Order: sequence, then C-alpha cells, then structure tokens
Amino acid sequence: MHVSTTQSAKDRQGPDARARVQSLTQARAQAPEGSRTFRTPLSLAPFRVSTYGEEPITSQSHAEVFYLQKQVQAQTPMVIVLEDGERVEGCIEWYDHNAIKVRGRTKILIYKSSIKYMHKLGDPGQ
Repeated sequence: MHVSTTQSAKDRQGPDARARVQSLTQARAQAPEGSRTFRTPLSLAPFRVSTYGEEPITSQSHAEVFYLQKQVQAQTPMVIVLEDGERVEGCIEWYDHNAIKVRGRTKILIYKSSIKYMHKLGDPGQ
C-alpha cells in the first residue's frame, strides 16, 4: 500500500488521534477568553512529554548533579532503594536527566522516578 505524500498528518494518525485532536480543539474553544495558557487535560494527552517550557528548580537540580557527579568520580558504593522497597547495591557509572546506570553484581539502568532514596553503602539506611 502506497501512502500519498500529500496526505495530512491527521489522516495518517488514525481515528483515535483524530478524536483526541477534535476533543482538544473543543476544549481550547471553551477556554476563557484572554487566557494565554491552556494545558491539555491528561486524559486527552496521548503520552507525557518532558517538561519542555517548564522552569526547572535550579537549586535542586544543581545539588543533584553535584552529588551524582561526586559519587561517579569517586566510584562510591551506593545503596539505591526503589519505590517498591527493592534495594540495589553498586557504583553509579553514569546518569542523565531521567535515569542512572548502576554497576553492581550486574549492570542495571534505573529510572529516577522509581527511586525512593539512596545512600552510601556504609551509612545507615532509613
């Protein structure tokens, strides 16, 4: 099946996406006049995108980056306690905005959103 290049993006997305766009358009039309910001209700959003346009809390961001950088450089053995109570032990190899990579018995990539807290291996946990 050959798709025409003149076909609009809405047509290529399918009926669910078209319904979502239509609902969003109706919701925007009902927004108070003069309101400069309109946020899509989460029920209409197809997926969550990164915090584009939102101001990060810089003091917390810098503290987190500094702490993780220090642990990576020193190869400090860490204990990472996840939201479900699981404990992961190892050294942090690298990190980015959303995840950290830990090298312990195995190498594991952990999303930051699933971390409850972390501490150095010798320190008492909470």
